[in-house]
Amino acid sequence: MTRRGIFVGRFQPFHKGHLNAIRTIREQVEDLIIVIGSSQYSHTVDNPFTAGERVWMIQESLQAAGLEATVIPVPDIHRNSLWVSHVETFVPPFDVAFTNNPLPARLFREAGYEVRSFPLVDREAYEATTIRQAMAQGGDWEKYVPDTVVRIVKEIQGLDRLRDVSGSDAAGDPLTEKPPYDKANN
Repeated sequence: MTRRGIFVGRFQPFHKGHLNAIRTIREQVEDLIIVIGSSQYSHTVDNPFTAGERVWMIQESLQAAGLEATVIPVPDIHRNSLWVSHVETFVPPFDVAFTNNPLPARLFREAGYEVRSFPLVDREAYEATTIRQAMAQGGDWEKYVPDTVVRIVKEIQGLDRLRDVSGSDAAGDPLTEKPPYDKANN
């Protein structure tokens, strides 16, 4: 059995597909580090939950499932060639990285790590983008996430937050929108 592995994701939100992956990964490693990627982002359509909220969702879901792992938030640096060494500064030494995403898989392999994939269970249903859309539009999302996540999302008024950040305004969002192109000044 491999000593320590890492599993990287944004977990926006943590869902049953993630939980199933962790069950599979835990069968292969003595210790598991769950890395919350892009941890500095929150309050956006793609990243509605804070790092602390995601840690909370994951830890309570793991506890309810009888699973153990260490959860560590890691902010993104937007430099792929440096990303693995950046992750290494946040986590204990590890032997294997678990991912089904081609880019992190390549980056970990280039850094000399073993990379393993895991089976995806009903990927179309357990896809965070689809779950966030259902949350924002009042759809059926609760069956795709652990009960602990449902409770936490409701406690933090996460549905209201997601609806607010999903809305549009004709004037645009001054915090995220680029100024319009002006031919006279360009």
